[in-house]
Amino acid sequence: MKVTALAVVPPPTASELPRVTPELLASVLARYSRSNEGLARIIERVDVDHPEESIDRILKFVDYGHASIGGLTGGLAVAIDGVSMWLAYKLFEISPMADGQESSTRYIGMEPSNLPSAAELGIPDDLAVRWREIMGRAFAAYGAEYARLDALGSSDPARVRVPKDARPAVVARIRKNYALDRARYFIPLAMRTNLAIVQTARMWAQTVKHLDSLPHPEARAAAAAIREELVKLSPRLLRHSGAEESYQEQARQELAASLRFGLERLSAEPLADAVWVKVDGETPPWLPELQPVAEALAHRSNRYAQCGLAIRRMRVTFAWNNLAIAELRDLNRHRTGNRYTPLIQTGFYLPPEVPAAPHSGLLNDQLALTRELLQRGSPAYVYSLLLGAQTPFEHSTHADKFIYEAELRTGMGAHFRYAEHLSAALGEFFKQVPDSRPWVVEGTAEPE
Repeated sequence: MKVTALAVVPPPTASELPRVTPELLASVLARYSRSNEGLARIIERVDVDHPEESIDRILKFVDYGHASIGGLTGGLAVAIDGVSMWLAYKLFEISPMADGQESSTRYIGMEPSNLPSAAELGIPDDLAVRWREIMGRAFAAYGAEYARLDALGSSDPARVRVPKDARPAVVARIRKNYALDRARYFIPLAMRTNLAIVQTARMWAQTVKHLDSLPHPEARAAAAAIREELVKLSPRLLRHSGAEESYQEQARQELAASLRFGLERLSAEPLADAVWVKVDGETPPWLPELQPVAEALAHRSNRYAQCGLAIRRMRVTFAWNNLAIAELRDLNRHRTGNRYTPLIQTGFYLPPEVPAAPHSGLLNDQLALTRELLQRGSPAYVYSLLLGAQTPFEHSTHADKFIYEAELRTGMGAHFRYAEHLSAALGEFFKQVPDSRPWVVEGTAEPE
């Protein structure tokens, strides 16, 4: 694990840190999410004396939307190389006010050498060899399915949706992504990834405190490494970032609930998923009547535009009973509101294009290892999960944030499963708020 902190204007006592403008910082972190090189290698190629040229070069490659980049221009930026996907998920969960990016599964090297050691993750010593062997087989299944689907997409182009008049390079990328996105359910949740998070020192202190209070050795090691970097930039606020009793007790109770629930529901069966949405548009009687829903939405020019009070004050909770962790990773990053999952394995999702039979031995052994870890009460059970593991997931927020997420995750370039999940959630929302339908733009997830 390597932690790097970036400051837009480093203080005199941190002169060794790179000096970057807000836009250059944002573009570097955007490039970071489309790379597996690590932050230091990217910064080596940046000319900090001529930031505009560097920004143009990077943004020409990543082609991110203005809001995605703009959200990364302030606060204290911390890049964390080589942490498990589980820890990346957890960091986004406990940092609700943060902006950030994580390396895409389309860009990470998929091999067993990219796993942390069993000791780093707290895997019991007597299960370490068994864990690594099963994870190796999961990587092999990923590679085999990727090769098969890549060949299928090339031999049968009609099965891959490609925009008309697309350039050959774009066609090749879309076909590659078709295979990558369907094979990724075999990727271990313990797989190393990189992430960058930008938030204020105040929120960083809370995040580090939370990390330091978790029972996972990896989380506590990350807390120490992040704290060591951030005290260079904000020594006063980061003094108050150690483990704290209330955080530890809540973590203990949440782990106990996950262990109990996980043993009750543990399965590798492919389960259908259903969406549940609760919309609460009522307001206290002492506040004025809300504007009509249509009026609150009619003046938006795109998903970044302002919604009216009728939508901004409307509370929405949406949840899935069996959401694959592959999709949970991105849906969890929508920072407003509160999100919760027991992070267990109720089933195992594979796309229709990926047959389950050739992988039944792997999935049975993975299931047995997960059960063993759950029975031992080990928090390391999370590292036995693969991205196809299905788990309940709930997100409570407000209607304007829900609509933004639904439009984004059904829009251009969205993963096919994001589009399916958010389309179902939108359908339930429209049933309860029918006046919103004409003003909410549900996309078709056309390839980017």
